[in-house]
Amino acid sequence: MTRSHFLTSFALVAAVSAALVAPPAAAQRASLGERVAALESQAANNQGNIDLLNQLTAMRSELRALRGQVEELQQQNQALETAMRNQYLDVDDRLNRIEGGAPADAGAAAPAAATPAASASAASGAAAARTPTTAPAERAPVVFGDAGLLANAADERSAYETAFAALRAGDYEQSAGLFNEFLRVYPTGSYAPNATYWLGESYYVTQDYARAQAQFETILQRWPTHDKAPGSLLKIGLSQYGQRDLVAAEATLARVVEQYPGTDAARTADDRLRSIQLNSLR
Repeated sequence: MTRSHFLTSFALVAAVSAALVAPPAAAQRASLGERVAALESQAANNQGNIDLLNQLTAMRSELRALRGQVEELQQQNQALETAMRNQYLDVDDRLNRIEGGAPADAGAAAPAAATPAASASAASGAAAARTPTTAPAERAPVVFGDAGLLANAADERSAYETAFAALRAGDYEQSAGLFNEFLRVYPTGSYAPNATYWLGESYYVTQDYARAQAQFETILQRWPTHDKAPGSLLKIGLSQYGQRDLVAAEATLARVVEQYPGTDAARTADDRLRSIQLNSLR
């Protein structure tokens, strides 16, 4: 083989080898396009993740703001409930005092003595003029139809006021204990109906609905004509609602509206009854 033939053969072999080893240009272009597309997709995903992160941060900020508003509204609602409860307790206490009155001052009730020089008629007129106006005589809370409860004692009144003071102060655990003790000592006392009602309230406020309901039912059983009977029937319905016994609650609230029309208890029962019925339709 001549030198020229050898060189020609070598060049041919090298060209064939290069053609076999090197990928086609089209394949190289496809591979490069895929890499660019992958990089673009990754960049787009990164931008999308950044957008999602920004949205998440904004939503968290809004959530914190909403939580703050909810907490503020809850505090305002709690303060309003406390104020309304205290006002109601104060009004009830004043009514009890008006119904029961304070013991009149014996010295103040006595007419002033007449002067010796005055005539009998003048002495009588002067005595009447100098006699001060006195408070009504002490009597038990008004309990229509239960005349046997009209006897009252200072110790009973003091025990009742002690328990009522704990209720007004918001110490419902203590008020429940004091009203229970009161009813143990004075089960048939003049203030037994009121004490039973406020014992039920003490349980109701702490969401002990079963025991609250039992106290309100006691009032209707023992003192059905008492002025707290409408409120007791209302609280029975609300206690049943608190125990999620909606059927019984609706029936009881309807009884309040039917038996005590035009009263605050009936209006409250009607509002709650409508609320229950609306919720049942959702």
